[in-house]
Amino acid sequence: MTENAVFIDTLMGVIRALRRSYDTRARAIGLTLSRARALTALAGREGVTQSELAAELAIEAPSLKRQIDALVADGFVARQPQEDDGRKNALVLTPRGRDSAIVDFTARLRREVLAGIPSEELEVAARVLKQIALNLEKTDRT
Repeated sequence: MTENAVFIDTLMGVIRALRRSYDTRARAIGLTLSRARALTALAGREGVTQSELAAELAIEAPSLKRQIDALVADGFVARQPQEDDGRKNALVLTPRGRDSAIVDFTARLRREVLAGIPSEELEVAARVLKQIALNLEKTDRT
């Protein structure tokens, strides 16, 4: 097996393990991975629109709409008309969303997963992963 194949296989394994761990813990507090991701992102950017949040999460707006609809129905998120444009809604956390263990869980998981890895190595790894993402975008366009 080539270095490239080993790297990609290892990366795919890490992605599966991370997703499995995140999904298991998110389900324990009544969320799916997608909803937990949206909630966590919103926690840092309350007042954004659905389209702004979709762009931040790099997902299609209709996919996010379904997630937000479910978070609203479950009492984690509320839509409020924007003051400057009544046609748009700002997304805000409800008290249940603010008290949700998922935001704390996400921060804890990030710390635990990266424990013992020097910051210099994380910087290199982040650059490599960003380049992989750019390469994927290029190949997807061709």
